[in-house]
Amino acid sequence: MPEDAPVVDPGPQRSAEPVPAAAEDVPAAPRPRRRRGRTALLIATAAVLGLVAGTCTGFVIQADREPTRLAPLSQPVVAQAKGDGPEPLSAAHDHRVKTDGDLRKLLLSRPKGTKTVPWTHEEDGWLGLAGYADSLAHADREFKSLIDAEFRRAAGVSWAVGRTDSTEIRLVQYRQEEGLSALTRSTGWGVDDTRSWALPGAADGMVYLFQPERKAGYLPVYKAQATAWRGDIAMEIWIYDTKPIPKSKIMDLAKRQLERL
Repeated sequence: MPEDAPVVDPGPQRSAEPVPAAAEDVPAAPRPRRRRGRTALLIATAAVLGLVAGTCTGFVIQADREPTRLAPLSQPVVAQAKGDGPEPLSAAHDHRVKTDGDLRKLLLSRPKGTKTVPWTHEEDGWLGLAGYADSLAHADREFKSLIDAEFRRAAGVSWAVGRTDSTEIRLVQYRQEEGLSALTRSTGWGVDDTRSWALPGAADGMVYLFQPERKAGYLPVYKAQATAWRGDIAMEIWIYDTKPIPKSKIMDLAKRQLERL
């Protein structure tokens, strides 16, 4: 062994010789079992014979009885009710009666004396998926987002007063088989640096007034926006002008459009 190897104490070793157990380690002797006598055996045998005899007697009695008739499986025929049935729910009680029809009829009418907006994306009041996405910033991204949101259809109306005042209203309907897309899409707008107010009658409806966009050589552009949702329809309203837009103008327009949903 090397001189620098540590010395390990092997510890206590088991002796090869058997070591007698101490007195306290000796297990206690088992208790003797009581032997059953002849009387107990006779009693147990009689009980078994009595149980067997009773069971046989029960089978004999049941075999001699008349079989019990079972209830018929068929039920009496119920007469079919006559008449045309209940009337379908009205639009006041069934929201889909209104929203599954012509979506354009839910839009506010274009005011008299106004003219159409030349840059509109509507075709006979309808906006397709591509046209609606193209009207928004980042059209490619919006197109995919609308597909994921289960876009169904959209309708819109727009008009202009003079050369600077224009208004756009859109109703966008979603299938909503996977989630509340109308809610998500109506609240996902960039509204930083705005003044905002809640829209009465809509849980998440809002009205916004934006700071004017200024560009050298051009008049400032003011924008007001209103968003809300009801059922599977998202409502979107914009007003543009070169002069400040009163809060009352966008608020009144949003209330009137919301009442039609």
